[in-house]
Amino acid sequence: MVQNLIGGFQGIVDHALVGHFVGFAGNAGIGVAIQIFIVVIVFMMSVFSGMGVLVARFAGANDPEQVNRTVYQAFLAAVALWACVLAPLGWILAPTLLGVVHATPAVQAQALPFLRLMFVGSLGMLLFFMVSGALRAAGDARTPMVLGLLLTALNIVFNVVFITGLGPFPRMGTAGAAVGTTVASLIVASFAAYLLFSGRLSVTWHRGMDLRPDWRVIRALFRFGLPTGLQGIAMNVAGVMLLRFIGSLPQSAEAQAAYAVGYTELFSFITWTSVGLMSAAATVAGQNLGAGRPDRSVLGVRVAAGLGLCLAAAIGILFLTLDGFLFRGPFGLKDPVVVGLGVQLLRFLSLSGLFVTVALTYTGGLQGTGDTRSPLVISIISQIVVPLGLCTVLQSMRPLTPADIWTAILFGHITRCTLSVLRFRQGKWRTIRVDGAPALT
Repeated sequence: MVQNLIGGFQGIVDHALVGHFVGFAGNAGIGVAIQIFIVVIVFMMSVFSGMGVLVARFAGANDPEQVNRTVYQAFLAAVALWACVLAPLGWILAPTLLGVVHATPAVQAQALPFLRLMFVGSLGMLLFFMVSGALRAAGDARTPMVLGLLLTALNIVFNVVFITGLGPFPRMGTAGAAVGTTVASLIVASFAAYLLFSGRLSVTWHRGMDLRPDWRVIRALFRFGLPTGLQGIAMNVAGVMLLRFIGSLPQSAEAQAAYAVGYTELFSFITWTSVGLMSAAATVAGQNLGAGRPDRSVLGVRVAAGLGLCLAAAIGILFLTLDGFLFRGPFGLKDPVVVGLGVQLLRFLSLSGLFVTVALTYTGGLQGTGDTRSPLVISIISQIVVPLGLCTVLQSMRPLTPADIWTAILFGHITRCTLSVLRFRQGKWRTIRVDGAPALT
């Protein structure tokens, strides 16, 4: 939670600098590009979700050699996916992807170089997420926090340098945010690799390891990970399609800027900290199931949900009391239309956050125990069918308004929360078996 909370400042710094030096078209460009990038990167990272399931179960069964082997196989899969899929196809398809969201020419001009650089420079980010996920699943949450804080600090420094053109460096504007992220993540990933070989972590690599691909392990990574990857795609495709609906509004650029700052940045203080709780719930649930103690898996998820509710309520109160200042102050957004739409969005998100945090913690409980398919189905229903269906119906009856889209987001989160809790309480995750680790029958 601490790592993700501080990491959220990274995006805020990006948007604040771009808002001051480029304008709201730059904010909209980053928001649109990031939404598209996340759709792709989440699928690439699905292998890490499968890795987390296996590592937590093997750690609970006290089998460190299987833990180390699983993480190494995840590394091989990640590098192959980046080199063969993410970097080349991302560069080529970036203009087409931006056209899907109905971004204005001014927004596309800011988004295209940012998106292409993010695709090509994503290897460091992938490796950072791999190491962090492996260590958390093995029970070490402090080292990923330190790595995350280092990444955030370096990212902020490099983004200030490249966005503003500090000193001898060129002023790159929106593209500078992508360059800063690439440089910072490669540095941190290199340091993380050094730690893995140092023998000081709960996951260890050594020179005598078998460096060949183990297709049995890789298949298991994708068996558990692909549903999570598809779930992430479903969630973020819904975000892209919502941007398409926002792009159809009369003041589309202003609405996209409000969405980019309000939803992808300010709301991330709830979502990203809840993702930290989701990771914790997944680790506790998976390790205790591996140790044959499923009742503690249930307790861990409930405690995580309670913590998330307290945090979401506190942040929601700040949304309601600070509203316009959050857009005008840190982000330098002076346009009254952008600020007005942003304030309206935060009112919806202050309530939506309560449902999101519960949904994510119970999703972590399901995924950590190996039930990665149920969250996929739930995401399709709650993130695609409900919000996009509501927007489609309303648009067929009359012109859409921003409040219609904000309402659709809220209803989707309520649906996801309800279905996630009900599915976890059914308890079918108790019988899921992982090869090489014990499971209850």
